[in-house]
Amino acid sequence: MKFLLIASLFLISACSASSQNGASYKISNSSALVEHQIQVNSFLLTSYERITSKGGVANIYIEGDGRAWLSKKRPSLDPTPNNPVALKLAAQDPAENVVYLARPCQYTKLIEQGACPQKYWTSHRFTPEVIEAMNSALDDMKQRHQITGFNLIGFSGGGNIAALLTALRDDVLSLRTVAGNIDHKLQSSIHGVSTMPHSLNAAEVSNQISDIPQIHFVGTEDKIVPNEVAQSYKARANNNECIQIRLLQGLSHTKGWESVWKSLLNQPFDCEAQ
Repeated sequence: MKFLLIASLFLISACSASSQNGASYKISNSSALVEHQIQVNSFLLTSYERITSKGGVANIYIEGDGRAWLSKKRPSLDPTPNNPVALKLAAQDPAENVVYLARPCQYTKLIEQGACPQKYWTSHRFTPEVIEAMNSALDDMKQRHQITGFNLIGFSGGGNIAALLTALRDDVLSLRTVAGNIDHKLQSSIHGVSTMPHSLNAAEVSNQISDIPQIHFVGTEDKIVPNEVAQSYKARANNNECIQIRLLQGLSHTKGWESVWKSLLNQPFDCEAQ
């Protein structure tokens, strides 16, 4: 009986992953984003790339936490997002060079998931080794496409990673987050869930990157990452003139962003890179 239960769970996960991958294929294919696998350290990362001007600037979209949990205490078997918001935003981007970068363990085949422990989409999702892997992925893109600079765009937990990458690099020209969990310690406290003591927190580097032009978009109906999270991130920076928080009426954590994204992309920054 136990074997049948386990087998059923894996079958459900496999069917779910197949459906999710099919949805991502439709989104990426419609916008000429080509799937690519990047092996960095012990992680196999999935990207979807549209590069039409080698040697130029690239807009990099970093996915959120995906389907990390089924409930507060029950993690999923596969963190591949049911609703890949960052991929949908990337598909809307008319820039010459656009790349969508999934998080560790997302979009990997079941046979490969044994090499990607569950902790990397639960308790250890922002640990130094994860950030290092994502940083190495940017290095890989830079070398393959001769990228001269990056505009980083992160959705939800991908916003935390985008900010942490900005602190590590000298080629990030701008930072945008969408419903960005850029102070995950405060966000965990708000929801009364366990913090992630091994994970790095963007709020702790906000002062370090305060001279980078950045906009943090927050939906007024976002109950998962409320405005307090972005405000906490901004408050940690001594000179925060370049840190903008823009509230979008009626938008929730995952709904509404795709329909307004092109107009949000055109919004100017309040400061120039120094």
